[in-house]
Amino acid sequence: MARIDLHLHTTYSDGSLPPAEVVALAHQAGVTAMAITDHDIVDGIPHAMEAASKLGIEIVPGVELSSRHNGQELHVLGYFFDWQEPTFQAHLAQQRLSRHVRNPQTIERLHTLGLELSEDEVKAKAGSDSIGRPHIAQVLVDKGYVSHVQEAFDRYLGEGAAAYVPRTLADTHEVITWIRNAGGVPVLAHPTWTRCQGEPLYRLCAHLKEAGLLGLEVFYGTHTRQQTSRYLELAKRLDLLVTGGSDFHGAANPAIQVGRGKGTLKVPAALLEPLRRAAR
Repeated sequence: MARIDLHLHTTYSDGSLPPAEVVALAHQAGVTAMAITDHDIVDGIPHAMEAASKLGIEIVPGVELSSRHNGQELHVLGYFFDWQEPTFQAHLAQQRLSRHVRNPQTIERLHTLGLELSEDEVKAKAGSDSIGRPHIAQVLVDKGYVSHVQEAFDRYLGEGAAAYVPRTLADTHEVITWIRNAGGVPVLAHPTWTRCQGEPLYRLCAHLKEAGLLGLEVFYGTHTRQQTSRYLELAKRLDLLVTGGSDFHGAANPAIQVGRGKGTLKVPAALLEPLRRAAR
């Protein structure tokens, strides 16, 4: 059975590999269709398309947008949208701006804690216009302040940590509308991150469906079989499209492989056509 991977990150956001190398890894894993879902930016899509055209892999236009709902950060994946549509591009630029506002504040807090790093170092690490905490974390690793990226988040950058600065995010309803208005399919990413399960998660998804949500990321790089089964049942109850992907970032989480997650992930290729039909 062919596999697909609809959740992949590159150097255009917080991944460690350029689009062409991610495409090459997908080819090695037997992936027949994939989506580059960089955070708040779509600049990697044409490069992925160029590389994939030589390998017979379909590139699904994708993006991952951060949002806030009732004080909680939620991530929404978008698929099959018009990624060159000017209004949508403007929304993405605004999302990236919120990162640019937070980054110097975070760096200043790190300075007060005795950790010396500069915005230029972080920008150089990012290599694109989508700069965020993972790049700050990597600079902290490079300078020896922490031993790995997760430690940087645990000690300094994660919510509630010593240098954490909240980010101004668009409402989840708005983000869903942006994707729908660009002709795409909005999907709630990694439901394990919502901090709610069972009926609370059902109510959240039902509410978001009323706002235009069309899918749920059921298959995921770190989901257990039990989690996948529960989310599949939830998607059926709410008549939501089912999607899936590894959430590959590369060096930041080397245990996650393209197309295979932690080794057991296999997103069925049959999920792609319903997703394509739902786009307009």
